[in-house]
Amino acid sequence: MTGGYLAGRGAYLLHQLTRRIWLRASLFSIAGVLTALLAARLAPFIPDELSLTVGGKAVDNILTILASSMLAVTTFALSAAVTAYGAATSTVTPRATQLLIEDRFTQNALSTFVGTFLFSIVGIIALTTGFYGDRGRVVLFFATVVIVAIIAITLLRWIQHLSTFGRVQDTIERVERAALTAMTAWAEAPCLGGAAAVAVPAAAHAVRADDTGYVGHIDMVALCRLATQRDLIVHVATLPGTFVHPGRAVAQVEGACDAATLAAVRRAFAVKPDRNFDQDPRFGLIVLSEIAARALSPATNDPGTAIRVIGGAHRVLAALIDTQADGARRFERVHVPDLDIDDLFVDVFRPIARDGAGVVEVQLRLQATLAALADHAPERFGAAARAASRSAMTRAEAALDVGDLAALRSGDVQRG
Repeated sequence: MTGGYLAGRGAYLLHQLTRRIWLRASLFSIAGVLTALLAARLAPFIPDELSLTVGGKAVDNILTILASSMLAVTTFALSAAVTAYGAATSTVTPRATQLLIEDRFTQNALSTFVGTFLFSIVGIIALTTGFYGDRGRVVLFFATVVIVAIIAITLLRWIQHLSTFGRVQDTIERVERAALTAMTAWAEAPCLGGAAAVAVPAAAHAVRADDTGYVGHIDMVALCRLATQRDLIVHVATLPGTFVHPGRAVAQVEGACDAATLAAVRRAFAVKPDRNFDQDPRFGLIVLSEIAARALSPATNDPGTAIRVIGGAHRVLAALIDTQADGARRFERVHVPDLDIDDLFVDVFRPIARDGAGVVEVQLRLQATLAALADHAPERFGAAARAASRSAMTRAEAALDVGDLAALRSGDVQRG
């Protein structure tokens, strides 16, 4: 898992590119066009008897039906996907929409429909121009039969996919998986695979951001290579997810270096307008808390969703303790600060404690979760969990009536 997590800048950009639907649709479309054209190249291998058996006009009507139906199916599928994106934005949180947009099955289904449409169009054009002989038509016929089978399977799976795609439960699970992946990767390679943070000498050179936004990715491979080649020590000052601007240092460089070296260090920090889940475990927890806050708003009034989110946050935080570090320190010359446990607990539990202060079921689950996390890892989670518990109790005391407050203090109400 840590291989992609600690990927260099080129691999990171390639990974981002493969998540774009236009790339997948383009590749499927090219495959469809090449399939239609390949039929003519395979024609010499088809026996004459088979071409007479299939018949010269067998494929024409099938391609015409495919061309007309796939355009409608593609429009329907795209409309369904856009509706799911809008539903997630309005009912869950806009920050979760990027996970729906990057859904592999949705991208594959849309790309398959577009590729089939282009395959049909190119096949019809080639047939009308006499590009295929009788043998070529046979190859095209069998290729069309295979594509029809693929379309049938894809449509059935797409219908099943739509039954859950973009729903609240589905979106929560996607956010939890993304947060869990990032947290597990961090636990496997703490400090992004670098050395632990140490005091930075006063003579170190500050490397400031060249743009305003959030650190989206740190190219640890490039930083380590640069530090090794030029005998430097790099102190990372901003973890992924940190808001930076031209006045803020993203790193401190210890050793003799010129302007070109500082520029190379700066390029290792990708600054984006928005945060992403990849190297940023805190962002996943923040998005989970946003889902709970939306559910606890008076307009929604859905404490069950907030309780579900608390359970997801528990699993994500527990992964930081339960995941075994691989023990390999890949980037000895790059010092990186560790995650701040207090920040993690504040990010995910403070909004829930604030917006759910008057809901005893939420407060019960919150207190139980904080107690469980404190027992799970007393040294790492104990202080942060106790502080979050005290803060939540203070808010509850100001919002709950006497009976619910007594139940919360005694813990004898059935937990949601």
